Amino acid sequence: MTSKASILIVGATGAVGTQLTAYLAEKNVSFKALTREGAKQTSLIQYKGAEIVHGDLANMNSLKKALEGIKKVFLLTDSSEQAEFLQLNLVKAAKEEGVEHLVKLSQFAADPVSPVRFLRYHGVVEQKIAASGIPYTFLRPNLYMQGLLGFRKLISEQGLFFAPIGNARISLIDIRDIAMVAGEVLTGKGHENRIYDLTGPEAITHEEIAACFSEELGRPIRFINVGPDEMYQELIRFGFPQWQAAGLIEDYAHYARGEAAGVSAAVKTITGRSPRNFRTFAQDYASFF
Repeated sequence: MTSKASILIVGATGAVGTQLTAYLAEKNVSFKALTREGAKQTSLIQYKGAEIVHGDLANMNSLKKALEGIKKVFLLTDSSEQAEFLQLNLVKAAKEEGVEHLVKLSQFAADPVSPVRFLRYHGVVEQKIAASGIPYTFLRPNLYMQGLLGFRKLISEQGLFFAPIGNARISLIDIRDIAMVAGEVLTGKGHENRIYDLTGPEAITHEEIAACFSEELGRPIRFINVGPDEMYQELIRFGFPQWQAAGLIEDYAHYARGEAAGVSAAVKTITGRSPRNFRTFAQDYASFF
């Protein structure tokens, strides 16, 4: 039977991808989700119009097969040492298979010459996509509010969280808003060859995050500013790979320099809805903390 789906989601089972597939399903948009053979698929099987296609970003033949009949691709991978290579494989396969629109989830301030490895690889991939001639949309979200779920045990048990950021402001964004934008870009018109910075409605400090948590959780929550070395050691202790832990330290140095405080109107412009503020996130996720 010929598939009706013309959208392929790469990274469908991650935090943003899960929200995106739910959003598309709610809009009755058929899509394919690329997963590796044997990967968990339960979150996708429940959706009418969702098709699972197996493929490996390191295997060009499997990518070309997954891209058969696909017009639009949403590209998201984990931030790893292989991310640039894997994403560029997808770009090459998409070009060869005639994909008409590639929507890449990038990062706020992506730049191929950035001192921050995550921003650098995103910038390189963006550059290659633009040079490929495939019509593109680059979505550049700022720090995820849901990233604080990584501290949920500390916040729940000890009433604290930490970071090497000082009093710098960041315009954090809720991943539900990122997914909503991605869904609208994939199903709408006029987004080709555009770059969108995605942020929340305000730039706030980590002290203000702690104060908001304290009010919404009904108990004192403290933010502790730590040095980069201490943060790195804690990340290693939590099980982060060295490359990724070092990259996160670079990210926080970028935040601490005040380079992630800009506020964008893109979420409202694209979706017609204002982005969620941090208080809404704290209320909606209170049970996690």
